Amino acid sequence: MEWNPQTLQFLSQCFLNTLSPAPEPRRQAEASLSEAAESPNFGLVVLRLVAEPAVDDQIRQSAAVNFKNHLRLRWALEDSSILEPEKEQIKTLIVPLMLAAAPRIQSQLSEALAIIGNHDFPRAWPTLLPELVASLQNASQANDYTSINGILSTANSIFGKFRFQYKSNDLWIDLRYCLDNFAAPLLEVFIKTAALIDAAATGAALPPGVNLRQLFESQKLCCSLFYSLNFQELPEFFEDHMREWMTEFRKYLTTSYPAIEGSADGLALVDELRSSVCENINHYMEKYEEEFKGFLNDFALAVWTLLGNVSQSTSRDQLAVTAIKFLTTVSTSVHHNLFAADGIIPQICQGIVIPNVRLREDDEELFEMNHIEYIRRDMEGSDVDTRRRIACELLKGIATHYGDAVRNIVSGQIQSLLSSFAANPTGNWKDKDCAIYLVVSLSTKKAGTSYVSPDLVNVQSFFESVIVPELQSQDVNGYPMLKAGALKFFTMFRTQISKHVALNFLPDLVRFLAAESNVVHSYAASCIEKLLLVKDEGGVARYSSADISPIFPMLMNNLFSAFKLPESEENQYVMKCIVRVLGVADIPLDVARICIEGLGSLLSEVCKNPKNPIFNHYLFESVAILVKRASERDPSLVSVFETSLFPRLEIILSNDVTEFFPYTFQLLALLVELNRPPIPPIYMQIFEILLSPDSWKRASNVPALVRLLQAFLQKAPNEISQEARLTKVLGIFDTLIQSSSTSEQGFYVLNTVIESLPYDVIKPYISHVWAAIFRELQKKRPIKLLKSLLIFISLFLVKHGSSNVIDTMNAVQPDIFSVILTQFWIPNLKHITGNIELKLTAVASTRLICESPVLLDPAASVSWGKMVDSIVTLLSRQEQDRVEDETDMPDIEENAGYTATFVRLHNAGKNVEDPLQDIRDPREFFVASLSQLCARSPGRYSKVISENVDPENQTALLQLCNTYNLSIV
Repeated sequence: MEWNPQTLQFLSQCFLNTLSPAPEPRRQAEASLSEAAESPNFGLVVLRLVAEPAVDDQIRQSAAVNFKNHLRLRWALEDSSILEPEKEQIKTLIVPLMLAAAPRIQSQLSEALAIIGNHDFPRAWPTLLPELVASLQNASQANDYTSINGILSTANSIFGKFRFQYKSNDLWIDLRYCLDNFAAPLLEVFIKTAALIDAAATGAALPPGVNLRQLFESQKLCCSLFYSLNFQELPEFFEDHMREWMTEFRKYLTTSYPAIEGSADGLALVDELRSSVCENINHYMEKYEEEFKGFLNDFALAVWTLLGNVSQSTSRDQLAVTAIKFLTTVSTSVHHNLFAADGIIPQICQGIVIPNVRLREDDEELFEMNHIEYIRRDMEGSDVDTRRRIACELLKGIATHYGDAVRNIVSGQIQSLLSSFAANPTGNWKDKDCAIYLVVSLSTKKAGTSYVSPDLVNVQSFFESVIVPELQSQDVNGYPMLKAGALKFFTMFRTQISKHVALNFLPDLVRFLAAESNVVHSYAASCIEKLLLVKDEGGVARYSSADISPIFPMLMNNLFSAFKLPESEENQYVMKCIVRVLGVADIPLDVARICIEGLGSLLSEVCKNPKNPIFNHYLFESVAILVKRASERDPSLVSVFETSLFPRLEIILSNDVTEFFPYTFQLLALLVELNRPPIPPIYMQIFEILLSPDSWKRASNVPALVRLLQAFLQKAPNEISQEARLTKVLGIFDTLIQSSSTSEQGFYVLNTVIESLPYDVIKPYISHVWAAIFRELQKKRPIKLLKSLLIFISLFLVKHGSSNVIDTMNAVQPDIFSVILTQFWIPNLKHITGNIELKLTAVASTRLICESPVLLDPAASVSWGKMVDSIVTLLSRQEQDRVEDETDMPDIEENAGYTATFVRLHNAGKNVEDPLQDIRDPREFFVASLSQLCARSPGRYSKVISENVDPENQTALLQLCNTYNLSIV
């Protein structure tokens, strides 16, 4: 693509049309740009359009966004339409263009520059950093903070990798390069900007064109760059200049700036800077404590004082959280004695913890208006730090060294809060909520430490006196936040509340499923679900079907009714509870019919517009476990389930609801397995669709399709051998093994063919199977493929004998078995994992060396000995000592473009069958077989073992012989 007036006009019109509210011109413009993007120099031409001052700003803005996305998609591709000469020109132009651009365009070009930098910097773009540094110094001399902030923002994007990448030589080299060139200029700008802020704070006029907002933005970017450059290690430059940095950092925590803090957005900007400072000093406290300790007292006081002045406004949450986090880090360090003075811990409790744990109006609003976010923060412990959580973490931190003091103060505080509630329940209900929250939060474990206090309160007593009144309240809708807190307590302490006590309140939990509050009925469902997971000693489930039988019909009724409550149509907590209940309960015929209709109705609804993948997963799990457990108990229900499910599954397939395809195939596999032969005709229609190559084009469907194909192979072996179906099945195997991402699935198909069909049926096809496998071995040899090969050969051998394995291989290529044995079988046997797989391959290998004339021939003594060595390694060493990490990478092009993914249904999984049920212990089988073989030719095999088996394995073999009281002679 060339830069000329026609191109300028064409692109300008396209970018203008992409902003059109009318869909047709927008789609046409997007299609034209997509086609043009494949032309060489497209990116360069778009960049020149962005720089063209005569072009309308909104067109340039749109072009800048397109340029950034163009680079993101194509810059790093090997066969990219962006050729090297174009790349070099773009790198030459982008920095000056970015610095000269208006703010909105500048931000887009800054992101584009970072995309290039993430791939090319510094090795393939050695001029970038010197250019940025020179531009930064020029802009600083000119007090051009628009350019300064653009450069700092760009550097911030590029240097961000130092926070996230693993340590490596290359990373150290890049970091050292950036430090050598950028650390000093960064400090210069930081100090200069600090001086301007100080001057403005005393009333001095700022240079023309400079405002306080730009200055604080600049300092915030400097703090972010400081964090990135200091993340991996403490650089010498920063250690040498620590006082300069820390002096300014402390200033921002202790100084107020009325000129900018007077507005809400101005206060937010200053708070963002203070928050960045807290992150930096917290990082130094965590990683460079020794070097930082000289500044600690001043910062602890500064942060303490700052927290006293931070209001409860949500807008200041981030500052409060980062400040408290710093004090928490100090509390667990060797400098914890800062908290030892009299009165400090009570002050923390009164001044920091309780104010931040108490409910705020914002919490109440979130509870009512956005229950999903409330639950995510409150119950699931999301990565979004809240004031409530971080305040309790601070108490936990202090309790690491001052447990008794914390326990006494918090216990007293809890009693005070409960007394306040008792005096005026209506007016002081938030005090009770605060007390419950403290008990729940402080009784959970903090990573790396013991419990703060298992006896902060007597759990049973607290449950009975504080929680039970809420659970027994007949008004499930009164004081919903208190009800939620009580349910959360019940869930948290479910293992410590005795079974007979918990069972008394199970009907109350069922009542709360009908609460109007989304949080309350979600917490009730979660509490029931978690209770049913509790196990006592020996892994025995505490609650059985007998415990829930009395309330089972009402429980299921209320669970399904909960979906009719506003905004709970796809409540994942309720659906997860249904999965758990159906997994425990004995399901009567009448309830099973009601449940499948209820689940089927939900399935019909979500098919129209799948939105919540977690809910959808539990929905399909519910269907699977209901079908599986109820049908196993009463086989007549299979037809009932088929009648309900088939129309819904047909809608999924016919309407191309691709997100649900993997689930559908897994459910069909389960239904096939629950049928007794002969398989009904409707399933054979599905089987014909399954054998169509078109069904296998979407990789996300493959594991589920393989699961379904395996079910057909096992349940309809006679039908498989008719109408050339086996040819099609093996064609699927051949296709699957040609891709590294599906080769394992291909062998699953092949193994099921071997397991399910008689040898005379598969014999005509075996040579084609070997030919396909040998072809793949010539192309690539990833460990995954080799393990699959060994498992297949072993299964073939134990089912049909070693002579059939060897003869069919050698029929394809003379003496190929010897090559497979020495190059693949013997060296890779040690990589086998899984109990059944280990047993299968060990037994097959043992039979080979003890029964096969090929291996028993004296000419094969070296191979025989090496095989013994491999079997001993497999049977005597721990998995982690013999299995190498999987290093195979998937073929990128095979995975590109998929949005749907395969998710296994736990309750529709294939039953794993042991093909060697008559053999209990593969180690005993190996030693006994070897001992019998050696006894027939005394001295012969022991000599081969001494010459070919590793000395460590000879010792291990002797130990195995002693274990089973056998000998090798």
